[in-house]
Amino acid sequence: MLWKGRRQSDNVEDRRGVTGRRVAVGGGLGAIALAVIVLLLGGNPDEVMQNLQTPHAPGQEQARILTAEEKELGEFVGVVLAETEDVWNQIFQQEGEQYREPKLVLFTNATESACGFAQSATGPFYCSGDEKVYIDLGFFQEMQQRLGASGDFAWAYVIAHEVGHHVQNLLGVMQQANARMQSASPEEANPVLVRLELQADFLAGVWAHHAQRMSVLEKGDIEEGMNAASSVGDDRIMKQQQGYVVPDAFTHGTSEQRVRWFTRGLKSGDLNQGDTFTLAYDEL
Repeated sequence: MLWKGRRQSDNVEDRRGVTGRRVAVGGGLGAIALAVIVLLLGGNPDEVMQNLQTPHAPGQEQARILTAEEKELGEFVGVVLAETEDVWNQIFQQEGEQYREPKLVLFTNATESACGFAQSATGPFYCSGDEKVYIDLGFFQEMQQRLGASGDFAWAYVIAHEVGHHVQNLLGVMQQANARMQSASPEEANPVLVRLELQADFLAGVWAHHAQRMSVLEKGDIEEGMNAASSVGDDRIMKQQQGYVVPDAFTHGTSEQRVRWFTRGLKSGDLNQGDTFTLAYDEL
């Protein structure tokens, strides 16, 4: 990506230099394992995060100096967030609406959110309770080493996907999906989650479409984004973690589905072509 020297967002809240904010007590392997499966995929963790809430003991905050590499990565995130702001402000304005920009919180190891206590193992997530995206940037290294998704645009895809959840929140889609899931069994709720996540992939593609037109992208970036979308498919993650695939447990969609919806947004750039909720499930 051609990101250096471009505008950085003012909506980044950097907590990386602070340690000892809070100490989590309790939890449990089952909840953490669930968080790894669901949230590693870059999704909406509102319900999961509530299960991870644990009593906190106050701790003394200590600051440390960020390394040059950490500072540069923070600058990169700030530029990508600014690019999403430019695109979604313009799209919402064209639709006669006002875009409310989300905050993005950078943290290390653990932090607090309105959706509960967040740990690195939960991966990047969007919390509708405070309209903030939370990212431990160590996840980018995990993407490269464990998922085979490398490159700066692969990272940008993760950010754009989480911002996509914010767009869903502003449009009321997330509230409707959550209402459907609250009264559903896990077997009935999972397909709703898949639709929500695939739409967020579509919205990430819409952003990429406009970023490409603004000359932000360079050769190879689109391929990096598609590889990132493929690497976090439910089928690929399950095959890697447990050696077999359980379609009924899908919460984000297959690698093929995630690439397809990202590509649809990328090619069209049209917000109105991403309705994943009216199609039959086998047509997604």
